[in-house]
Amino acid sequence: MTFTRITIDPAVCTGKPCIRGSRFPVARLLGLLASGESREQILKNYPYLEAADIDEALRYAAQLAKDETIELAG
Repeated sequence: MTFTRITIDPAVCTGKPCIRGSRFPVARLLGLLASGESREQILKNYPYLEAADIDEALRYAAQLAKDETIELAG
């Protein structure tokens, strides 16, 4: 799977995945969504983001989750 809207640059945000070369980490965008922020509100609050950025961030998270195993308390 290719991610064209997510960039990793050691000189930007200590190499964390960011949206299109910006200083906006993918984790921050995912955190906003996880806390219940709507896509529309995110796009309004961060006008430099695009709907496709949100879509790709979710695909990126899904890809990471598919390959990661974390033991859950049960």
